[in-house]
Amino acid sequence: MLIEISVLLAFGCLSGVTTVLFGFGGGFVTVPVVYAFALADPENAPSAMHVAVATSTAVMVVNAGSATVAQLRTGRLRRDYLWPLIAFIGLGAVLGSLAATMADEGVLRWLFVAYLALTIADSVARKGFVSMRDDGRPRALGGFTTSAGGTGIGAVASFLGVGGSVLTVPLMRRKGLPMADAAALANPLSLPVAVIGTAVYAFAATGPAPGAAHLGYIDLVAAGALLCGSLPAIAVTRRVVGRIPDRAHAIAYLALLVIALVAIVVR
Repeated sequence: MLIEISVLLAFGCLSGVTTVLFGFGGGFVTVPVVYAFALADPENAPSAMHVAVATSTAVMVVNAGSATVAQLRTGRLRRDYLWPLIAFIGLGAVLGSLAATMADEGVLRWLFVAYLALTIADSVARKGFVSMRDDGRPRALGGFTTSAGGTGIGAVASFLGVGGSVLTVPLMRRKGLPMADAAALANPLSLPVAVIGTAVYAFAATGPAPGAAHLGYIDLVAAGALLCGSLPAIAVTRRVVGRIPDRAHAIAYLALLVIALVAIVVR
């Protein structure tokens, strides 16, 4: 148990760093490590991926909320990119969370893998992510992107427990925003996914055996250890936001997605 807690604390620190720098909220860091530990536990193994996704959403509530507060003073949270997109993301999150509680374990795991792989390939193949648009002028979100796109982002993100930053960050990049601004916006946009997903998973009808340290599918011990590592990391990392060159920031984002993909596939 001591080794497990130590590993979770370390990954919690990493999730705090990625929350501020990339808007991940912890999902791509926490899902693979919680999945690995749940799979090794006979009690949790039958629902390992559900436990990983649920625990990730619970951690994201606190991480994304803390990062949002930290970013408020920077002026990076632009209202025109937040509203009404955040409302449609919340609507999609309800649908995705309910669907995830009924999904097969194998389906959930491989959809997570496919989601990562497609995102990486799209970001590398299409212009506008690694390097900003030539004119450097941000473009407004269209009505269809806000409504249909927002609902889709919420549904996919809550279904997979990843917060939505892997969709919102590329979206904001292609609208011409700097990487630091795109990552900052990803945190408040992840909050409805995290809150709604946590509520659904916490009161799921089926989950780990009664008596375990769980609330529905949420592993409370793992969530607590991850947060003990992430919150101090968020406080420290917010001081360096904006100092990283834009292109290097974007490449680092993609590199972390590749690491998460390898981790979940190998496991």
